[in-house]
Amino acid sequence: MKRSSYALGFAMALIGAFMFSAKAIYVKLVYRTEAIDAISMLALRMLFSLPFYAVTAWVLARRPGNVKLTARQWVWLLILGLMGYYFSSLLDFMGLAYISAGLERLILFLYPTFALLIGAVAFRRKVTRFQWTALLIAYVGMLVAFMGDVQQEWNPSVITGCLLILGCAVTYAIYIVGGGELIPKIGSMKFTAYASMVAALGIFVQYFVQHGAEVRHFSGHTYWLCFQMAIVSTVIPTFLTSEGIRKIGSGNTAIVTSIGPVATIVQAYIFLDEPITWPQLAGTALVLAGVLLIGRKGKEGTIKNER
Repeated sequence: MKRSSYALGFAMALIGAFMFSAKAIYVKLVYRTEAIDAISMLALRMLFSLPFYAVTAWVLARRPGNVKLTARQWVWLLILGLMGYYFSSLLDFMGLAYISAGLERLILFLYPTFALLIGAVAFRRKVTRFQWTALLIAYVGMLVAFMGDVQQEWNPSVITGCLLILGCAVTYAIYIVGGGELIPKIGSMKFTAYASMVAALGIFVQYFVQHGAEVRHFSGHTYWLCFQMAIVSTVIPTFLTSEGIRKIGSGNTAIVTSIGPVATIVQAYIFLDEPITWPQLAGTALVLAGVLLIGRKGKEGTIKNER
């Protein structure tokens, strides 16, 4: 691989991680702007981002040699799309109404540990002693960060927010594990575009069930923030990350994107005036260490199997 191509892939993955990490900032800013429920905000986000995914799906479908999905693949795509971009996003947006952006990103970043456990249960993949140790380190880090947030300002709603984000991390882990089985067969770009369109359908259906066909009116600032969230923290980083994976591989991309929790903490400090505490930094370091150890061990296993 040429050094320039690797550097470009690294830069794409890094920028994509920073953009993804800003999603929590946008959600908190919208909540501060006016009273809005999670499904309405999600509907606005998908309304602005859906055209880009629809065009991507249309272009990919018209490419020479395009392989059509089988009925079984469509079923799995439907399930994973609803799980990853609908249920997971809904729980995430709901949870951010109760906890800080920094704590949200830290809990959400535990998804690789859940993916490891799901893989062990669903596909009987062996979890080594090394991986159990890494899991323990990550969860201790989560507990340290959580206790730091609780000590700042105790509120029973913090528990609610943490549980919602944990649910988000679990559903996203299911999406990742399932996607790992489906993406090699249909391609990452097609998978992302189709899964996003499926999720948008689910979000719009729930919106109409809750609020009917009447168009709800929000402030111009809310529309502007949701538009930015759709473009800056959804569409652009999706394509940047996919291209980064293509250029430097999924393992390297996962390591690069581990900057996400740190980026969110810094952005929350700048844009939301959320304090940066020592327990938060210590917990973040432990979670990152545990997740990176799992990723490193998984990568070594993959290389060993390839040989």
